[in-house]
Parts: sequence; C-alpha cells; structure tokens
Amino acid sequence: MTGFKLENWKNFQKADVELQRRVFLIGPNASGKSNFIDGLRFLNDVVSVGGGLQSAVKERGGVSRLRCLAARRYSDLTVAVTIGTDEVPDEWHYELTFNQDSQRHPEIRRELVTKRGRVVIDRPDQDDRSDPERLSQTYLEQVNVNKEFREIADFLRTLRYLHIVPQLVRDPERSVGVFEDPFGGDFLEQIARTPLTTQRARLKRITAALKVAVPQLLELELSRDEGTAHLRGRYEHWRPQGAWQSENQFSDGTLRLIGLLWSVLDGSGPLLLEEPELSLHPEVVRFLPQLFARVQQRSQRQMIISTHSPELLADEGIGLDELLLLNPDAEGTEVQLAGSRHDIRGLMDSGIPLPQILVARTRPRDVEQMALFGSG
Repeated sequence: MTGFKLENWKNFQKADVELQRRVFLIGPNASGKSNFIDGLRFLNDVVSVGGGLQSAVKERGGVSRLRCLAARRYSDLTVAVTIGTDEVPDEWHYELTFNQDSQRHPEIRRELVTKRGRVVIDRPDQDDRSDPERLSQTYLEQVNVNKEFREIADFLRTLRYLHIVPQLVRDPERSVGVFEDPFGGDFLEQIARTPLTTQRARLKRITAALKVAVPQLLELELSRDEGTAHLRGRYEHWRPQGAWQSENQFSDGTLRLIGLLWSVLDGSGPLLLEEPELSLHPEVVRFLPQLFARVQQRSQRQMIISTHSPELLADEGIGLDELLLLNPDAEGTEVQLAGSRHDIRGLMDSGIPLPQILVARTRPRDVEQMALFGSG
C-alpha cells in the first residue's frame, strides 16, 4: 500500500497520507491510532469470505458509530487505498464512499476503481440508478463483477492483524466458535492448522529469538489434550530433561512475544500491529525495529505499527518518512508525516533524540494533574 485516505471516519474528518514499507503511528491516547488501523481492517472485512460491506459496517455498530463526531450531520464516509510499487506507486486506487439509507442500512454513494489513473469502475452507474438495491453491495466483494480488478480484493485479503490478549490464549474455551480471531482466541488453533513442517520450523525460529528474552527456554512444541491445542515450553531445570510448562503458565510478555514473532512469519501481506511493546522488557522492545527490518529484507512485507514506546522509537534506523504523527483537536485528528515538520527536523539537527521529541508531542495535556487524584 502506498497511500491511505479516510474521510469522516471515527477520529478523522480527513486524513490522506503516503505509506512507506514500514510505518509507525505515534499519538496520544484516544488520538485514533487503533481507528486508523481499523480503516484498513474494514477493507479486509469487506473482501473476506463471509464478510462484505453490510457485515463490516454492522460489526462496527452501524454508520452512525463510524461517522466522525466532528463531521457535519449525515456526512458521507470514505475509505480509500492506493496500491503500487516504488516504480508505479498508483498501480491501483480503490475508493469507497458510503452512508446509510432511511432504514439505517449501509448504502454506497460512490465506488471508484482506477488503474494507473485510468477509471475502471465508477459507481453509481445506470444499472445502479435503475435498481438502488445494488448499492447495498460493493463490486469489490462480488467475484462475478470484480474480475477486472480482483487483484485489489486479493491483496486486501492478505492483510493480517494480530493483537494477542494473553487471557484469551489461556482460556480453555478460547477456540469455541471463533476463527482467525485477531485477539488470539484461536491463536493456538491457527498454529495447529499450519502444515507440520512449517509449524515446527517457525517454532524453532521463535524459540531461538525468545531465548534472548527468556534465557531458560530450551524448546517450544504444540501438543493436544482431548482435542484442545496447547503450546508447551521446556525450560532449564535441575532435572536433566528440564521442566515443561504450558501456555497457561507462560507470562503475558512471553505469550505476546510468541504471538508477535508468529505473526511476522505468518503470511506475506501487510501486517498491522498495535503497541507490540506491551508487557515486554524495554531492552527487548529496543530491538523490535531491527527484527521487523530483517523480516522485511527477506519478505518485503509491509508493516504498520502503532506505539507509545520511546525504546522502540530509539532505533536509529527509523526514518522520519516512516513516522505518522496523530494530533487530535476539536475538529478531529490530523495526521502528519514527521518529515514534513520543520520543528522536528530542527530539534533533531540540534542533537535532541527523536524519542524525546516525539514523546513531548504526544504527551497528554496537563497529564501532571493525574498526580493529584485522591488528594481531595
């Protein structure tokens, strides 16, 4: 993805940004980092098997819940993505504008597809005007009409989002009725569904990486107990064969790190990560950008990462063109490329570390007032 646009979507009245191979989203709490990522997940839900526009909007509470609070009443919503390469950054452009009908069902106001600037699809067309019911579905989600631009749907289907919640992984009923749960409800089943040779190779690589953070870990393996998948780890112990622990004994940080490492190895499409630093030691977090860079050297996989972590941002390999700053105000959140900010460049030229500059700009206003809680 080389570009992404949102209009009247949750926190954003308007955001239109270029995307690099690796992107870091930086902003205060509630500035819209998760909602920015959710715009991409929305397009993935539209093209997913069993998904579609109606399902994707319903899952998010309806059009009214999606509309930016700063938007004018009844404003249309737009989500758009540009797909290309360094040589041809606008190979494809897909733009979806929608609202709701009198029954509060999602209704397409415009669906636009271009290839290298040439219009392929521009709806509503004459058939849509004669049969408005057609505007309840995108062409993108319909295999009988998207042949000319199915490449877009295939690409969006490869988007991968995983934000492990350790409590869900530990829950023995975690996988009942869920499939590809981004929060880890069926994470161990996802591992179990992976072909055995690939599964073992990945777990071996993950074990090697984990030993940096968990030095006592010797081995990881998947097992089953009465049909339920479990992840076991063998640790150094006074017993010659070591001691085995299952996932319900792993720390939150170990489970999150396993999930993170598995996700970067699983798939080839864009990977969406929210605050990968959670529950991890700062010294482990410090090396995550290098880990991401090595994965990208091998797979060219795009990564979009939200973070609050100064340790993660301390990596000298992070460029200003990879940093998107989210600045909330009364009219919605503004998204800026850090490289476009002359003040940031000036402070860096004066020798101030980048994390210090960014943290100061994402620091909640009057945060020191929290220290007064309970004093009255």
